[in-house]
Amino acid sequence: MQPDPLTGWCHGVTHCPSPNFNARPDGEISLLVIHNISLPPGQFGTGKVNELFLNRLDPAEHPYFAQIAGLTVSAHFLIERDGHVVQFVSCLDRAWHAGASSFCGRAGCNDFSIGIELEGTDEQPFTAVQYDRLITLARALRHAYPAISADRVCGHSDIAPGRKTDPGPAFDWSRLAAAGIVHTQRDIGT
Repeated sequence: MQPDPLTGWCHGVTHCPSPNFNARPDGEISLLVIHNISLPPGQFGTGKVNELFLNRLDPAEHPYFAQIAGLTVSAHFLIERDGHVVQFVSCLDRAWHAGASSFCGRAGCNDFSIGIELEGTDEQPFTAVQYDRLITLARALRHAYPAISADRVCGHSDIAPGRKTDPGPAFDWSRLAAAGIVHTQRDIGT
């Protein structure tokens, strides 16, 4: 899953380029943000997250889709329940995953972060294979972009408190700590 240094696209994952990205203003990559997503909410394996990130979600197909019609969002990666990894945006580009956000007093986390979505919800446990893929991917990203240290891996809720809750209480940070991806004691600077 190592990203190509010239293109920012990872080897060994499915590429599904999203139009929802732009250039990083400074080219900096120094933060990893973990999210969760499911479409419709609480349903897995529908393929609708891909459609959302590709601007192909049919708002007439589900009442929730009508609520989010017109959103132009993306993430760099999606890890599905079965461990399948999809990349939507080059790591070298800015995906639109964090929204209004701040890390250590610095606003606009999309500018300097990589976003990883896990197919899931705040309340339901994630699968073992999702954690395995997340750890493998996070290691590869930290190796390729050394400014992403263990204290610069966080949840969406850490950079957008009060607005976002993901990856949620069901997310087991201790698995990432045991793998050395994050510190055992998470101190996130918002």
